[in-house]
Amino acid sequence: MARLAAEGAVAPLKRETFRDRVAERLRHAIIDGQVAPGSTVTEQQLAAEFGVSRGPLREAMGLLVEEGLLVSVPYTATRVVSLSPGDVCEIYSLRIALERLAFEHIWPRRTAAFAATLKARHEALLAALGSGDGYEAALAEVRLHGTVYEQCGHRLLLETWNRIAPRLHLYLAVHQKAHGRSGPLDDAHQAYVDLASGDRLDLMLAEIDHHMSRGLQRLSDYVAGVAGSPGC
Repeated sequence: MARLAAEGAVAPLKRETFRDRVAERLRHAIIDGQVAPGSTVTEQQLAAEFGVSRGPLREAMGLLVEEGLLVSVPYTATRVVSLSPGDVCEIYSLRIALERLAFEHIWPRRTAAFAATLKARHEALLAALGSGDGYEAALAEVRLHGTVYEQCGHRLLLETWNRIAPRLHLYLAVHQKAHGRSGPLDDAHQAYVDLASGDRLDLMLAEIDHHMSRGLQRLSDYVAGVAGSPGC
């Protein structure tokens, strides 16, 4: 596995923030592509990287296993998740179904706070695009799409979203790499934000279908090329 820190000594992390900080650094490395898909990660190596004991490190790795970014095979190894065209097609088809349901649920109960949050998160996404940071741009895109789940009042929908959001963060970052850029186009979400605050649910649902499907084949082909397998 590629080293996660710059050359030189890595300052030990404070124990009270260890799990979250280590998890975030490893998450960042995976999503940014610093650690290749399928790479093996070990407690011994990461403990040396971060200057911490292996007990709390195990907790951080367990968190990323729950998020689907690491895959733990008992008595074998823990590896970074590998992406396949089938994985891409599954998460995008699931996103479409979930987001359509979330908007159908929230539509008659949308509030000014919903519209304001959506607008603020869209502005945050545009700011992240200006930084050229692919990790932050993909995270801002996840947060934008998370707005409807957080405010639709459907507990199981929100739980499901929270479970897939870390993997979606990874997929969105890879999606942009497939297009040779660090984030979506500046106007990619404008119609989504405008229609979400409008009065036509049918147009909103059509935009979800179009927005989610746009570029899917290119991403699938990109992942297939990396994995050496057929696209979806």
